[in-house]
Parts: sequence; structure tokens; C-alpha cells
Amino acid sequence: MSTIRVLIVDDQVMVREGFSVLLNAMPDIEVAGEAVNGREAVAQTAVLRPDVVLMDIRMPEMNGIDATREIVAADGDAKVLVLTTFDLDEYVYQALRAGASGFLLKDASARQLAEGVRVVAAGEALLAPTVTRRLITEFAKSAEPARPAAQAQIGDLTERETEVLVLIAQGLSNGEIADKLVVAESTIKTHVSRILVKLGLRDRTQAAVFAYEARLVTPG
Repeated sequence: MSTIRVLIVDDQVMVREGFSVLLNAMPDIEVAGEAVNGREAVAQTAVLRPDVVLMDIRMPEMNGIDATREIVAADGDAKVLVLTTFDLDEYVYQALRAGASGFLLKDASARQLAEGVRVVAAGEALLAPTVTRRLITEFAKSAEPARPAAQAQIGDLTERETEVLVLIAQGLSNGEIADKLVVAESTIKTHVSRILVKLGLRDRTQAAVFAYEARLVTPG
């Protein structure tokens, strides 16, 4: 089993040290480095090429949203997991829009932290049906109405792909979608891949945000 290399980004030394201890205690995870702000995070990511970047949002010099956007733009395979103090945080919503694969609360247990890192490293979005969906529904309400370009992109989807996109936005896993639509999970994986390509999105998290903002799913 290959080791998951993590970069921890937070301006508070106690937070960085705490997460380092928790993650280094896991047999399959190692902390590759630390950064104290977004600018350092961008530079360190380019040098260290970590599997996952644990990113704080509120930092001096460059915040986590801008850093996430730069990291994702520079490396399409980069995976960012955002850290936040409270769940209904518009900054986190902006980070998800910028390309983060999910978020964790800073008071997450060691098990939740490690599992979050593993999920994101595996290429899945950390899109828990409860907290992340609540965040997206809360802030998608005030998002700009869907642009004509977005509506045109939805028009590129087949009826089944649109159906799958709505279920992704509702927080269902591939297995749950497969059960609901009575098809093989491999079929759903194919649909998801095609949806992401057609819409130019990185992962399920961005797909969920897109679905809400395009009003395919009604917030609330």
C-alpha cells in the first residue's frame, strides 16, 4: 500500500503540529511538509507534489481560496481538503467552487481526519450527504442565477446523465445511485466521468455545486 503524502497549510503552529502528530501516527499517511499561508502552500505544492493539501481558509498574505485556485490551475490532479472552524462558512463554499475536493471541521477526530485524507487521495470528493450538502444549499441560494453558458452545458448531458448529476448533488454515492437507478455501479462511474468531462468539472463536489447553481436542484 502506497503512502499518502500530505501538505498541512495553517497559520497557527499548534494546529499544524496537532494535525502532523495525528496524521503521522497513521501507517498509510505521512506529512510531507507544512506551510504557514496560501503563498507558501502554492510554492510547497509545486515542489513537494503532495497527494493531498490540507488547507486552512483564513490566513495572511494569501487565503485558502486563492491558494486552492492557484494550486488547482497549476496541477489538474492536485487535491485540496479545506479545514474550517465552523461548517456553514461561505469561504468554504468559495473554496469548493475554486476546486477543493471537500472540507473537514478542525475539531474532526483523528479517524475522521485520516479517513478524509484517504477519500480525497483516492480521487473521491468528500461530499458527505449532511454537512457539505447543507453548506452548498445554504450558499447556492444566494448565488448568481445560472449563466446561459451553464444552461447550454446542461443541454449537452443526456437525460440519464442529468438524472445522475441531480443524485450526486443530493449527496448519493455511486453505489447508492446504482441501487436507485437499478444499474451496475460501473455504469454510474462511466456516467459520472462523462458528466465531469462535458461540464469541465474536476470532481463530484464541483458537480454538486454546479447542479445547485444551475438550479437543477432547488436549494433548501
